Amino acid sequence: MIITENLTKKFDQVTAVDNLSVEIPEGQVFGFLGPNGAGKTTTVRMLTSLITPTAGSASVNGFRIGENDIDIRRSVGLLTETPGMYDNLSAERNLEIYASLYEVEDIKGQVEKYLRFLGLWERRMDIAATFSKGMKQKLAIARALLHEPRTIFLDEPTAGLDPEASRLVRDFILEIKAQGRTIFICTHNLDEADRLCDRIGVFKTRLLVVDAPVNLRRQVFGRKVVFHLRKADQRLVDKIQNHPSVTEAKQVDEKIVATINDPEDHNPELIRMLVSEGAEVQFVGELRRSLEDVYLQLVKEN
Repeated sequence: MIITENLTKKFDQVTAVDNLSVEIPEGQVFGFLGPNGAGKTTTVRMLTSLITPTAGSASVNGFRIGENDIDIRRSVGLLTETPGMYDNLSAERNLEIYASLYEVEDIKGQVEKYLRFLGLWERRMDIAATFSKGMKQKLAIARALLHEPRTIFLDEPTAGLDPEASRLVRDFILEIKAQGRTIFICTHNLDEADRLCDRIGVFKTRLLVVDAPVNLRRQVFGRKVVFHLRKADQRLVDKIQNHPSVTEAKQVDEKIVATINDPEDHNPELIRMLVSEGAEVQFVGELRRSLEDVYLQLVKEN
């Protein structure tokens, strides 16, 4: 579990993180979205006890930042946006060094487990300098998981990976979530965040909003239902607009697009009303906004 209360970090006169208060339950995948320079990486560095906050407080896995920093570092895994490796050492040796630092009991077994899972076992004796960017990224992910941390911080986990490797990483994230571990993801890949995250926080120095992806869509854009008709006209639009559940309706070609509260409850009544007015309803669907639309709108407004 991660809990922050008014967590703040200032560098000279610049506020990088402003009064961040959020609670992330154990076993949840939490997406942290925001533009470059928004303070996402600074937040992760505070939560992993790499830098101290200017004000506020936070706890990770029951340990308080500033009081139990060693315990926090032992209990978390961290993938940085630009992970560094010992380029002149083999992939296997790199992981053995980090496993020993984390005091992993079965070093050989853990190193083999994650090299195999991430498709690097056949290249284990190759020096890291010969790896592509995507292979280095996978090696860094393995390093973050060697000690089986309770909470994992991933900064752009699929950056530089091809589609097949990206899917492998996404599947792995869901697998470790099923084990009850907490996962904190900073990403610019909004489609990935939409598929993986239980909740999403949109951040720009301060937390703008936090909720499940489906709820964010409804908060920002409402729920829009599209009535596909053989022939639409303004009279039918007015009928829809005047219904108490409808906040907005407009005609687009031979369709009526309406923003409706609780469409599951009101759609049948609206369809019956259209039919009674002589409309030929071909089919009805919901206009689904992408998470990218939601994110851009929130950042623009703030």
